Amino acid sequence: MTVDIEKTGPEDAPPPPAAGAEAIKAVPVRHYGRYVAAVVAIALFGLIVFAFSQGKINWGAIPDYFFDNRILEGVFNTLVLTVLSMLIGILGGVLLAVMRLSKNPVTSSIAWFYIWFFRGTPVLVQLIVWFNLGLVFEYINLGPVYRDEWSDFMTPMLTALLGLGLNEAAYMAEICRAGLLSVDEGQTEASHALGMSHGKTLRRVIIPQAMRVIVPPTGNEVINMLKTTSLVSVVQYYELLRQAQDIGQTSGAPVEMLFLAAAWYLILTSVLSVGQYYIERYYARGSSRSLPPTPWQKIKTSVFSLRRPKGATA
Repeated sequence: MTVDIEKTGPEDAPPPPAAGAEAIKAVPVRHYGRYVAAVVAIALFGLIVFAFSQGKINWGAIPDYFFDNRILEGVFNTLVLTVLSMLIGILGGVLLAVMRLSKNPVTSSIAWFYIWFFRGTPVLVQLIVWFNLGLVFEYINLGPVYRDEWSDFMTPMLTALLGLGLNEAAYMAEICRAGLLSVDEGQTEASHALGMSHGKTLRRVIIPQAMRVIVPPTGNEVINMLKTTSLVSVVQYYELLRQAQDIGQTSGAPVEMLFLAAAWYLILTSVLSVGQYYIERYYARGSSRSLPPTPWQKIKTSVFSLRRPKGATA
């Protein structure tokens, strides 16, 4: 058996590489749609500004009353109501979430009914119901603990707290339940294998890990609660919107005072948004290798990059 071996000569060798490869000229893609969208957006914004400039709006009344004592009192009442209502909502939400996940059918059913009822009815209706219960209950009688006339007991502040806090507890219950369910069941099994009780497992193992899921929507709920407090003006509670409306009626500038209230809401929500960012960044430490830069770090990076001379290396 013979094997033929082909002979290769110099003419069969691969061609040598070119002496100098020509550089590739990268041509950026032109996104004409972006330019059109930007022009349309600017045109629409200009039309809105032009439309508002035609109205008889006393813009000078806004800075005149911006730091009025009544407005500042309304801002303070709004913040207090937001904090207390969210405190009730968070504590009630955690309790309801644990009850909902309980293997006891009674506690689980009670939690389910509470969430179903308060999420299924508008918060404005709940506020009005709490405010008008004095029409059917002349007294509140808790036996030897407390007894008083309903009108003295159900103050506007208490009405606002019950209406907003109890409603928020239903939403926080679902947020907390989602966070607790996001933790792997093996964590619970391992804790029980080490002899930890159910309560200690929740406090030391489950809840710290669930906070990564719970914190972001909770921050959104705080911002939403700040704006929802404007509804309590219907129950005679003097928060920001109610104070602005009263000043608008006495000063003859009702629309301008609504703009003023909107400006204060924008300021407060912006501050809360910054706080939410840093809280989320804190709880993201164990889930990502490198944390995203803060707004201040982004600003410093941009400033230093502008000051750095061309050709200089870091």
